[in-house]
Amino acid sequence: MSKPASTPASWNGVVVVDKSPGMTSHDVVYHARKLFHCKRIGHTGTLDPDATGVLVLCLGQATRLAEYLSAARKHYAATVLFGVTTDTEDASGVTLETRDAGHLTEADVRALLPRFRGTIQQTPPMVSALHHEGQRLYDLARKGVEVPRAARTIEIDALEMTAFTPSERPVANLEITCSTGTYIRTLAADLGRAAGTGGLMQTLRRTWVGESVKEAFTLADAHTLDALRERAANGTLAQTVLPLAAALRGWPQVRLTPAQVARIHNGQAVALHDLAPDAVSALEKRAQPEAAGTKIALLDEDENVCAIARLETDRLQPIKVFTHDEGV
Repeated sequence: MSKPASTPASWNGVVVVDKSPGMTSHDVVYHARKLFHCKRIGHTGTLDPDATGVLVLCLGQATRLAEYLSAARKHYAATVLFGVTTDTEDASGVTLETRDAGHLTEADVRALLPRFRGTIQQTPPMVSALHHEGQRLYDLARKGVEVPRAARTIEIDALEMTAFTPSERPVANLEITCSTGTYIRTLAADLGRAAGTGGLMQTLRRTWVGESVKEAFTLADAHTLDALRERAANGTLAQTVLPLAAALRGWPQVRLTPAQVARIHNGQAVALHDLAPDAVSALEKRAQPEAAGTKIALLDEDENVCAIARLETDRLQPIKVFTHDEGV
């Protein structure tokens, strides 16, 4: 495949992929590196091989923003199968137990959902990518080794059942909005335990990533790998790369003057009282003055992100600085 006809700057930004089933998130990154001819690519939240949906890739300098984008909320559509448990908490694992769950009703499941909303404790599964003494848990699991895992605090902002199919193995369709670090397979297994029937995650599709659906990366933004290959072939691949200002659309954004951008590039703070009225207005709409520590995207006059800053009492203190020669 020939190299895409585009400037290197095109590859500093975010690409939203609609991941297909049967491939890992690392597989998606591998194929993206070949398509974009860009070594610096990372993703902002692993999707299991059987899962599909929104996978946000950071290209080039955007990889420096991965830590912030990874922390965003995730929204999923999942199906939970009751009456079956597996060693992986999903349909791909080895069956450990089956039960007749025909007595389980829609009302029974709805009555269980409130206990899984809000701030809860969740024990990560053995098939997770977390480390234990230098080894990933899923590598230990493949060897048949199970180790103790500490429960972690997660947040489930929304958990709703959209459909229920009664049978000997009932299926519940769920919509979930949750914090990063939440394992939907474990939620499904915990729900099955609470029902007294056992359960597993049958299907999973991530539908958006962001602090709210209005500002999120959604399936409407996403491209399959096949679609990206077609664009690479016809020379329109660059159109799939969102600039950082668009990628950070859920953040407070402040446009600076050239002199202020120069200060930022030298690592110096910008005083709040020196901001233009429109910049102050934009800041006040998205971040309260007392919200010290709020992350702010700083833009130059051409709407390019020049820095990420921390809002302090009387100034914007740069945390990460980007320059034009970095292509951002």
